[in-house]
Amino acid sequence: MIRRYGLFVLVAILGIAAGARDGLDAWVEATEIPSVLIETSVEVRDRDGLLMRVFPVEDGRVRLALALSDVDADYIAMLIAYEDKRFYQHNGVDTLAALRATAQAAWNGQVVSGGSTLTMQVARLLENSGTGRWQGKLRQIRLALALERRLSKKQILEIYLTHAPFGGAVEGVRAGSLAWFGKEPARLTMAEAALLVALPQSPESSRPDRHPNAAQTARTRVLDRVKAPEQTRSAAVPQKMKPFVRLAPHLADQMRRDDPLTARHDLTLDARLQTQIEDLARRAVKNQAQGVSAAIVIADHQ
Repeated sequence: MIRRYGLFVLVAILGIAAGARDGLDAWVEATEIPSVLIETSVEVRDRDGLLMRVFPVEDGRVRLALALSDVDADYIAMLIAYEDKRFYQHNGVDTLAALRATAQAAWNGQVVSGGSTLTMQVARLLENSGTGRWQGKLRQIRLALALERRLSKKQILEIYLTHAPFGGAVEGVRAGSLAWFGKEPARLTMAEAALLVALPQSPESSRPDRHPNAAQTARTRVLDRVKAPEQTRSAAVPQKMKPFVRLAPHLADQMRRDDPLTARHDLTLDARLQTQIEDLARRAVKNQAQGVSAAIVIADHQ
């Protein structure tokens, strides 16, 4: 009799679990996913692929297209180690991290660590939603589960790397690396990578140009987490954002007018030579009377 009762309880538990699983599956499958086709800035490049001009997207934001292979692999490893170390194992929600964050908050009376995965952060970025209310968090969990079913881990990472905020009107790690370090993110120092990992968590309150101490502290947290060498902490944080390159403006504008649907325009110009020539023209008219302009024509006989 006891065995039969125990078997009945086990069957009942399994039935409830199966029903809950089926209900969860239906709930996730019915999720409406925002468009993951993110508008990115139109780029103008020179003959060697060097950036010459970037046109902003909506609200003046600079958001540059990228592939995972364009980004320093050590930065990717640092990002995952700091933000979501079980990224490649979970299904969008890291249950262990969520339970740990809940227990720490209960014990300390305040939030000590977050339980959001990179996929949940992508869900928040796609919906442009906040993180405070539990309804919003539940929606992020649902969307994260749906994203994991419909996209690969590589695609999810690329969306994060394209959309993450880096202060001001700068979005995505390519734009962030160009704005703060003046270079593409293909090769970063450990200190540079750590700052780019830290910035999206508080892109305004940790902006290096406005809050250098906060930026230094945020970067140090990342370096501590990944057990970086001590000397990496002594590197100075950037004092200001670097302006995005704006070479051959008349030609760039014309190329975009003539073909407004093209995302990348490749020119036969040489960006380094163009920089030197524009600087020469600028210096030539600097001390001249107001309204004087200059033009330089170069013929490439090849």
